[in-house]
Amino acid sequence: MNDLLFELPLPALFDFDVCLEYLNRSPLECLYRTDQQGVTRYFILDNMPVLIRLTVPEESKLQVTLLHGTAPGPEAQERLARYIMEWFDLGRDLAPFYRVAEADPLLQPLAQQHRGLRIVGIPDLFEALCWAILGQQVNLAFAYRLKHQLTAAYGKSLEWGGQTYYEFPAPEVFAEVELEELFALQLTRSKARTVLEVAALIASGGLSREELLAKPSPEAAEQRLLEIRGVGPWTSQYVRMRCLDDTTAFPVGDVGLQNAVKFLTGMDRKPTPAELVQLAQPWRGWEAYATFYLWRALY
Repeated sequence: MNDLLFELPLPALFDFDVCLEYLNRSPLECLYRTDQQGVTRYFILDNMPVLIRLTVPEESKLQVTLLHGTAPGPEAQERLARYIMEWFDLGRDLAPFYRVAEADPLLQPLAQQHRGLRIVGIPDLFEALCWAILGQQVNLAFAYRLKHQLTAAYGKSLEWGGQTYYEFPAPEVFAEVELEELFALQLTRSKARTVLEVAALIASGGLSREELLAKPSPEAAEQRLLEIRGVGPWTSQYVRMRCLDDTTAFPVGDVGLQNAVKFLTGMDRKPTPAELVQLAQPWRGWEAYATFYLWRALY
């Protein structure tokens, strides 16, 4: 099966190959598989498992193809289209960011090298929060290992073409999960407790992406996130950046960001948060994109 579901028009300053390079940054990624032509991902649509493939055979169109499963109905296809738009930030005009980057000595070479890269988002709030929680104070490889273990233990999966494809577990799945079960997956007590609290909050309707996006400002959304035990400034800024489409998010406490700036500027130490805030003055309004591009200097 290789049925075209729909096509999405692509904006200017979008390069699918560059985005695939980012998606392919870790062999431990468990929620999708990439190759030189596209990315394949498992979804549940209309309560049915489907395997979806994204390719760009023409410069201006992204093709969404059904590899396995029953073709979803029109409403489910609309939801899928919105998800893909948010996943690759396709609705954003990046020309203003590139004008900022071209005038900045730190960003200019990165913007040239990775031209067309979009912030690859995490449109699902529970997945975004979990990924941020799992990534607290550990290196990227271990964070990926934790995500794989959590996903394999509690997420739905599909065997196809000799590969296993996973969907990130829904928050409702954790209603009966005990802390000790998450300890067995190498989560710390703090991370396990926060994952379960976030799962219960989202499953009960006490927190949603729609609620956060409806807040009067990104700062108000962040304050709501900070009310959750175990969610601090780094986690909330990361969620603003990857899930809430906030280009002003600036995780100054991020070790990767600090290391990238140290490496690119030749500093003999990591910059302080205050120094990063000062450095980012010319990037105002585009701090999240600057961060995303600076991360690319590390891998």
